[in-house]
Amino acid sequence: MLIVIKILIGLCALEHLYILWLEMFAWTTKAPKVFKQLPAHLFEPTKTLAGNQGLYNGFLAAGLIWSFFIQDGAWSLHIATFFLSCIAVAGIYGALTAGKRIFFVQGLPALITLLLISIL
Repeated sequence: MLIVIKILIGLCALEHLYILWLEMFAWTTKAPKVFKQLPAHLFEPTKTLAGNQGLYNGFLAAGLIWSFFIQDGAWSLHIATFFLSCIAVAGIYGALTAGKRIFFVQGLPALITLLLISIL
């Protein structure tokens, strides 16, 4: 079970590294293909805002990656739980304010991982 949890934590971290890259470095090139519901003319004026969002996603990924380097197993899961909780809350908020898809892409994987940690 712990191996499955670690894999899910790693996948959540990779997802947020991808979001970091997309929002910070590829907002005007690749992001229009991902965020088709956003009018194309808005990508350039929102580049700085998206970069800021990307940075926050990077912090979430960094926290999850950090949890892999903590020697104490309990503390490792505590740190992962904190960052997964942040992702879950952001996913729920995003679903309520921006689009339901955010919940399924970001919130649900974090919630599933949190559930598995809680039954460990």
